[in-house]
Amino acid sequence: MTLLEVKNLKKVYTTRFGGNHVQALTDVSFSVEDGEYVAIMGESGSGKTTLLNILAALDKPTSGEVLLNGKNIVSISEKEISAFRRQNLGFVFQDFNLLDTFSLQDNIFLPLVLSRTSYSEMSNRLRPLSENLRIQDILTKFPYEVSGGQKQRTAVARALITNPKLVLADEPTGALDSRSSDDLLQIFSKINEAGQTILMVTHSTKAASHASRVLFIKDGAVFHQIYKGSLSNEAMYQKISDTLNIIATGGGRIE
Repeated sequence: MTLLEVKNLKKVYTTRFGGNHVQALTDVSFSVEDGEYVAIMGESGSGKTTLLNILAALDKPTSGEVLLNGKNIVSISEKEISAFRRQNLGFVFQDFNLLDTFSLQDNIFLPLVLSRTSYSEMSNRLRPLSENLRIQDILTKFPYEVSGGQKQRTAVARALITNPKLVLADEPTGALDSRSSDDLLQIFSKINEAGQTILMVTHSTKAASHASRVLFIKDGAVFHQIYKGSLSNEAMYQKISDTLNIIATGGGRIE
């Protein structure tokens, strides 16, 4: 079943006095199936961050549609958008976005508190999550007291505790050392295997090699895509690297 449909997205930014126009997205169309794990890659300035912001309902396109479970998020009113994000989307950011004045547990609970979920329900949801993410023994600590890997696992718990339809990850391994990055990528694979749909924007070839499909954005449009199929992570890594080299050297569309 198709969970996310992106249709003919275009985004043009206008400078303050209207003198210049910058076209960040020209014509982006793709879909994501329920339970799929998709990575989006592209050079800086290719439009992938703009695309992620639109998918997260943080920005609106100049034209086009974004359908999540059949609902066009582009047309949702500003009054309803925050509740829509909490109910449907989970977010994992490069810089964790944890509140230092909140314990790890309270950071995880925050989206449910905003939704007025009961404490007993929050606790019931947290227990298996914290065990699976190996943070059950540090929930009373504060973000400045734990490692980067533990912060990111906390951020993953916060993203998952609302049972989102779609997890959006923005460079999730960008602030982590290699060991913590490997750990997080294993976690992402496991939660995807359990049925969670993930869409990840990344510069990391290694991170993208764990996805079941990689979309490449170039000049504001989808340039190419690779399906993993039965490929190993190593073989997928090589295919991604080859495609990035073609993009970097100005090659044409890949067959």
